[in-house]
Amino acid sequence: MIQVRALTKSIDTGTRRVEILKGIDLEIPRGQFAAIMGPSGSGKSTLLGLLAGLDTPTSGQVILDGEDITHLGEDDMALLRGRKIGFVFQSYHLISTLTAEENVLLPMELAGAEAGGRERARELLERVGLGGRSDHYPVQLSGGEQQRVALARAFALRPPILLADEPTGNLDSTTGGAVLELLLALNREQGTTMVLVTHEQSLAESADRRIVLHDGLVVSQ
Repeated sequence: MIQVRALTKSIDTGTRRVEILKGIDLEIPRGQFAAIMGPSGSGKSTLLGLLAGLDTPTSGQVILDGEDITHLGEDDMALLRGRKIGFVFQSYHLISTLTAEENVLLPMELAGAEAGGRERARELLERVGLGGRSDHYPVQLSGGEQQRVALARAFALRPPILLADEPTGNLDSTTGGAVLELLLALNREQGTTMVLVTHEQSLAESADRRIVLHDGLVVSQ
């Protein structure tokens, strides 16, 4: 379960203090597929980053499976992410010196789960339509292909929680549909809790729940 309690996030621009999140309360049960929607600047990506422990809130709490991550140190947070969270960034964050297969394999190597790792990496790349591109480096892949490698990497360790920022935003409709099927399969087969920021109506309609933000507040769910 993901619990968010009275979560706020503000930044100081030097001339004024800007409130990005203004007191968010949420509970996302284990196994739920939740889509976060809202206009640009509503706080969607900020909320996702706080759920992943990539940023620290100004106040409030984020609790993952009963563990308060709000004030965890960097090392402890990195260990927790390795155990529990897959994250898909909008800007991919692939390692340029590694092939597509090696990028997908990396989290398994870091977690010491190398047995069968290459087969798992190849299977995931096949499922996102990149079976023939596994030996290509990021510079040799289009933006949409890099996004699919990032998705495959996020699935590598079968995380209990998957967080994704616009996972189909750079994909054509056919590829986006295939990625949606993969996300739904992960949710159904493994009971993965998924929280996705999206502008895609088809993706949102496939979710169990739609959470709409506006000006840093939840306005419907």
